[in-house]
Parts: sequence; C-alpha cells; structure tokens
Amino acid sequence: QVQLVESGGGLVQAGGSLRLSCAASGRTFSIYAMGWFRQAPGKEREFVVSTTWRGGSIYYADSVKGRFTISRDNAKNTVYLQMNSLNPEDTAVYYCVAGLRSGVVWRIRDFDYWGQGTQVTVSS
Repeated sequence: QVQLVESGGGLVQAGGSLRLSCAASGRTFSIYAMGWFRQAPGKEREFVVSTTWRGGSIYYADSVKGRFTISRDNAKNTVYLQMNSLNPEDTAVYYCVAGLRSGVVWRIRDFDYWGQGTQVTVSS
C-alpha cells in the first residue's frame, strides 16, 4: 500500500501562485510515477501533470503548460506542484496520485493510489 498526503492548497487571487506538496509513504519503492489531477465543481476529474519517479519524464496538460511545474524529491518521497499565473479556471480540488505500472501515465486508470485532495480556490 502507498499513502499520499497533500498539503498547500488555499485561496489566492488571480495571477498569484501556490505550491502543493504530496508526501508518499508505505511501499514507495514500488512507485513508477506520481502526479496530480484536479476536479472542478460540476466537471469531470482531469489530468494536470505527472512525472516518472526514476526516469524523470514529465507530462503536462496543455491547460497548465508554462504555468505549472512539477518537481520531486526522491529522498523525501515527495512531489511538488508549483502553480503560477493562476486564474479562476484553475479552481478545483487537486488530487495527488501514484501509479505502480510502467507505460502511459496521464489517464485516471494509470494510477493506483489517490490522496484525499486539497482545495485550490482562485478569486477574480
């Protein structure tokens, strides 16, 4: 089992920045990739970004390219999501995810473990 604990959400004005953190514990040696999804009210859950744990490949959704940056600290089993130039459309619950299988890592079914979610609200 892998446990994921997110932190860093909150309220920010449009144009501002936030940094999310996600700490993994448990069988972390089995993790192939980690990333983030988000779900806005009334909308489906959508992919934001992911990174493979050892190879360092990174995949971004087009909607966040150039504004969001994922990074990882392997020693701490932690991933970070730096979000800049936030706009109200980024308002959502952000979920940290971890996947165990190699290959594609941007679909909901690619990930085996999900955090509890952290709310990000961007005011206009």
